[in-house]
Amino acid sequence: MASRSYAACVLCQRAAVVKTINRGMSAAAHPQSQADFLKGEPHKKHPGVTNLKTLRLPEELQVAAQLIIHRAQVTRLPERTQKLTNFLWSRKRAVEDLSLRQKAVGLEKKLWEKAMQKGGDIDEEVLDDRIRKKVFSELRRTTYHWTPLKFDEELGVVYMAARLAGGYAAVRRALNEIKKRDPSFAPQSLLDFGSGLGTVAWACHSCWGDSLKEMVCVDSSGPMNILAERLLKGDDERAEPHIKQVYFRQFLPVSPKVQFDLVVAAFTLSELPNVKDREEAAFTLWRKTSSYLVLVENGTKEGHQMLMEARDTLINKQEKTVYDFRPASVFAPHNHRQTEKFSYLILSRTEPSQAEPEGVSWARLISPVLRRTRHVHCHMCCPDGQLQHKVVTARKHSRDVYRCARSSDWGDQMPIVKNVEEDVHSDSEG
Repeated sequence: MASRSYAACVLCQRAAVVKTINRGMSAAAHPQSQADFLKGEPHKKHPGVTNLKTLRLPEELQVAAQLIIHRAQVTRLPERTQKLTNFLWSRKRAVEDLSLRQKAVGLEKKLWEKAMQKGGDIDEEVLDDRIRKKVFSELRRTTYHWTPLKFDEELGVVYMAARLAGGYAAVRRALNEIKKRDPSFAPQSLLDFGSGLGTVAWACHSCWGDSLKEMVCVDSSGPMNILAERLLKGDDERAEPHIKQVYFRQFLPVSPKVQFDLVVAAFTLSELPNVKDREEAAFTLWRKTSSYLVLVENGTKEGHQMLMEARDTLINKQEKTVYDFRPASVFAPHNHRQTEKFSYLILSRTEPSQAEPEGVSWARLISPVLRRTRHVHCHMCCPDGQLQHKVVTARKHSRDVYRCARSSDWGDQMPIVKNVEEDVHSDSEG
């Protein structure tokens, strides 16, 4: 009996030794130590985690909004709120004149060919008139009719009920990307283009507090500027604004040389009627940017495409007159589809102050992480622009990378350690 116990004890010791050796081999195979890319943070809070938990509106903002809604007494508010929400989410870009002309020419050609195939006597003048009417009728039926939003006091309240919380959450999440990845950045000035309800000022204040000395909110709608000021003052004209140094304007600062540390345009590009106006707006905002330009749009195909337009404009084109020659670099592209669906693009004039450890790069998770027993499925956009499906395990990628993967979520960044045997599939492979 004693010998059996001794044998069992020896086996346990051997197993422990083997396990220790395996761990040592794993560590040797993945020399990137925890201190390198974790930067002293626990795995659940690794540097790539930029998602925020469920956000709440600042208490002062929530109370002010409730007071305004209560006093406004807007009829059928829930119904109108839902209707406006549906309108905003289904909104598309206006069809460009060139595309419309090309479509008209194609339709006309198709109708003429169809008429010619029938043969017989043809009165070309009558037929031409008939075809033109058919073309116009078809274009009216199939072309998206873009209309601008014209706010009055009542529509402003409806918009606030529909979009205040979601708009704040989207901007706050985008700004958190900068705060997490560039902790030394402490903006002193902000330009919010298309400021609407002023949620950008609230989100920036929650990120950087009193470091902001000047916040210029530009919106062409007078009623929206008034509503944003009411929110800042808790709907009390005699009260001091909750956030100081916020200035409302209907036009951008005239001087092309005036720059702001942080420039934001949230859900604004979609309010511009054509690609030329959006391109000019992108150039103007970049000209005003000293450090970071943040663009946020709905998390739809249309919203994403507008951000890609802006990115291509600022990276591949150049204005005739340039005042700041520092080029644009993409700091954070992201299509975020959780409770509040939004897309954002952050462009920077400078590189992040903290360099990454050698041999480590970061990929963006572009879909929910699938956590399985001893492995994690990660679909990611890599630094080289390639989309990959990676199966992360502790054995192949190190315990630290594996634990980071399990702790990450859609929209976060994942560390990629070079010189590691990969189990990677291109997304095109299915």
